[in-house]
Amino acid sequence: MNDFVAPQDSTALVTGANKGIGKEIARQLADAGFTVYVGSRDLGRGEQAVKEIGGDARPLVIDVTDEQSIAAAARAVDSLDVLVNNAGIMADDAKAPEASMDGFRRTYETNVFGVLAVTNAFLPALRRSPRPRIVNISSGTGSLTQSADPSHPFAVSVGSAAAYRSSKAALNALTLYYAQALDAEGFKVNALAPGLRKTDLTARAASGGDPAEAAEAAVRLALLPDDGPTGAFVSWDGSTVPW
Repeated sequence: MNDFVAPQDSTALVTGANKGIGKEIARQLADAGFTVYVGSRDLGRGEQAVKEIGGDARPLVIDVTDEQSIAAAARAVDSLDVLVNNAGIMADDAKAPEASMDGFRRTYETNVFGVLAVTNAFLPALRRSPRPRIVNISSGTGSLTQSADPSHPFAVSVGSAAAYRSSKAALNALTLYYAQALDAEGFKVNALAPGLRKTDLTARAASGGDPAEAAEAAVRLALLPDDGPTGAFVSWDGSTVPW
């Protein structure tokens, strides 16, 4: 259990928060005193998650691949202190030579274009915050440095899940570009490598570690002080991940 405490009247939005790491991030933010918008494509699943999360959690219907859904969600949130872009998918786990164009497109629609669309839609609300924070849930498999290192396990897998891994590399680049563009406005924008966690992302993930560990790292980034880092790629244990 963490001992994080949010500034008074703080609000947060977590996309893909009705299950997995996103749900745990929402729960810990609520425990810290945030009003948390629990982003979910389906209202029923969102409402159920809100009941289980407790605190001042509120359902918010948002499909990160649908412009109208994003716009409607943004209209419902007047001000925002923290945005956690957590929603992500793995639509194709093939190596690049065997990957399908459809799998790549669907993966990028959620993992990259969805982050771009949601972040831009909520920038007006974030700009009303005295200390806006954006946390992008990435993956250590998106590290090109580690993937190019023959001694690293990510390189040993020889380019599997090319769509997912490259989408996370693109998300890392997007994180850096947002951090640079918004730095003068006091934003802190960082990417988190949560580690392999027990989720339904893949069959392998089902044997992963406790999502709460990754969530705690996300909350740390959400509560960064004004002298905290921006444009960083951070592991769940606090160490820096090479791009």
